[in-house]
Amino acid sequence: MVHSGRHFLQIPGPTNVPDRVLRAMSRPVVDHRSPEFAKLALELLDRLRPIFQTSGPVIMYPSSGTGGCEAALVNTLSPGDKVLVFETGWFSHIAWRRVAEKIGLDVEYVPGGWRHGVSPEQVEARLTGDRQHTVKAVIAVHNETSTGVTSRIGEVRRAMNRAGHPALLIVDTISSLGSIDYRHDEWEVDVTVACSQKGLMLPPGLGFNAVSEKALRAGKTARLPRSYWDWDDMLKSNQAGFFPYTPATNLLYGLREAIQMLQEEGLSNVFHRHLRHAAATRAAVQAWGLEVVCREPLEHSSSLTAVMMPEGHDADRLRDVILARLDMSLGTGLGKLAGKVFRIGHLGAFNDLMLAGALSGVEMGLRLAGVPHRSGGLMAALDHLAPAHQHAEGAGLPT
Repeated sequence: MVHSGRHFLQIPGPTNVPDRVLRAMSRPVVDHRSPEFAKLALELLDRLRPIFQTSGPVIMYPSSGTGGCEAALVNTLSPGDKVLVFETGWFSHIAWRRVAEKIGLDVEYVPGGWRHGVSPEQVEARLTGDRQHTVKAVIAVHNETSTGVTSRIGEVRRAMNRAGHPALLIVDTISSLGSIDYRHDEWEVDVTVACSQKGLMLPPGLGFNAVSEKALRAGKTARLPRSYWDWDDMLKSNQAGFFPYTPATNLLYGLREAIQMLQEEGLSNVFHRHLRHAAATRAAVQAWGLEVVCREPLEHSSSLTAVMMPEGHDADRLRDVILARLDMSLGTGLGKLAGKVFRIGHLGAFNDLMLAGALSGVEMGLRLAGVPHRSGGLMAALDHLAPAHQHAEGAGLPT
């Protein structure tokens, strides 16, 4: 089918790339050993810190987010080290458990339902019982992209502190950085992993590690093999604004523009915008008579909403109908949620009107695919975005 107009990209990443960022990346390629490039790199390495809310170093790789995950592990751990990975969804398995096992770590995969985040109580109990301190790292996904569940990392850190355990805290913020409030220093995170194609509003191609002093010290004795991912090589080159190998030069120009956009809006405003859009989306889901995956209100994701299909109805068929008829892409269900869930991304370069269009498309798609639902989801979202008193103020009417 031929479609006019613009495709609606409503997956939870890669997200829509703003025109400003696209224009910034379209400049001619520069010499990555030149003074001009070194100036850009030093500026970016400094301007990234507030995004992670850290005063420490942020390391950039030309990689996917999964590359950033591997970098976090090989720079801090040794063969056979025990790590705790808490099951929260598909990415706790595919990006962490599987990678950690492949590189020779002893992984204890702590079972958990995919409808809740990491349990601070479980963390405390497991570490309190580890009197010999055999566990070297606790690994948590901040925002589980497959489920729309956000773990409470501040509470996880407090649980670790109550247990008096020296394990490193490694956190995946791949679908939360730049969209959900995240505090690397305040929450005493040792390695934060992120990537470019979600809240940072870029195409895929950049991976990040924000690292603590404790993590850097761990790197001095870590014995897992590393070359491409080596922090020491990267930090040494970064001092002069360079990289030990070819960086993603044009993506870095886009990153500078994306950071500028985040700063112009203000990070607190960015977080508030994502909260509003997530709440409006959940209002629509509730009005349709459907159910979100996340069961704990304190853990609702601001980046995406994962929606359960009614029994006997296939989420992938709904997605196919919406793509074919309405030219909109929704996120698929992953792992044990395949066919049972569709995901609505509402992160990155996004506004109220884009959300209204996306939710209108979902409501139309539910009707076209014959999925049982109630009408009125779109209006419920609009009412949340523009309450009655806002309407009255905007029209000059008494409130």
